[in-house]
Amino acid sequence: MRVLVTGGSGFVGQRLCEQLIEQGHDIQVVSRRPHQVRDRLPSGCDIRDSAQAFIESPPDALINLAGESIAGKRWSDEQKAKLINSRVATTKQLVVLCEQLQANGQPLPKVMVSGSAMGYYGDQGKRVVTEETKPNDEFAHRLCKQWEAAAQPIEAMGVRLAIVRTGLVLDAGGGSLQKMLPPFKLGLGGRFGSGEQFMPWIHRDDLVAAILFLINQETLNGAFNGSAPHPVTNATFTKTLAKQLNRPAIFPVPAFVLKAGLGEMSRLLLTGADMRPARLEAAGFTFQYPTLDKALDAILRD
Repeated sequence: MRVLVTGGSGFVGQRLCEQLIEQGHDIQVVSRRPHQVRDRLPSGCDIRDSAQAFIESPPDALINLAGESIAGKRWSDEQKAKLINSRVATTKQLVVLCEQLQANGQPLPKVMVSGSAMGYYGDQGKRVVTEETKPNDEFAHRLCKQWEAAAQPIEAMGVRLAIVRTGLVLDAGGGSLQKMLPPFKLGLGGRFGSGEQFMPWIHRDDLVAAILFLINQETLNGAFNGSAPHPVTNATFTKTLAKQLNRPAIFPVPAFVLKAGLGEMSRLLLTGADMRPARLEAAGFTFQYPTLDKALDAILRD
């Protein structure tokens, strides 16, 4: 199968491309800087600077993971616009590719798996969150809503669309855990604010497996929560990580400090959702790392 991936050089995309190559698929990667990302991707990936550059070799499947890091910079109005545009523009590029293929009478992809995030639901307090839960209107929700909406036109062309609302992605070598580990290893870690906010999380290998599952299961469409079946509060996450490292976790970061330092972006750390992968589990997907203990043990042991 020929698979086109956006965001292929990112933390999830790299592992995904490795898996696809191992399974014998042909990989097309869209990157604004093909020469800079070549070393991060498996040999054999065809890397070009736009989706339209693949018009002569139409993909069988699309996987859309591109987007500027949501926690990279303080959320100024300019940064908010960048966060939205980096996701929406890339998604629209894939829709335009399909429109061009259709106009040319070329075969269309059979499926598109498109990224979204737990931020779709906004702050849900202690409520159990499934794909049916009504979102709380805030910036993270509006960002994800526009991201998801940009992919919707592809369905009218007969392309199956599955959207993955991803939790905190955990693994060695990148992502949120890489930023958390240094203070925790020094015994300087601690909860954020009250620590009662939920942190939906998923091991990177399980997220990649879920994406491949959605590609291959021809009856699945719509939104899917991409998170492990046992989310934890920030306090529990903190204690579990400290225990795995044999370190104390006695230095909480007060909410007012995070708000002063990060502004509105502090909501990423101080709010959350008890998000469950209801539709993935109902479809028969099995998690290799269903609990945080098991995930962290595997990550930190390597």
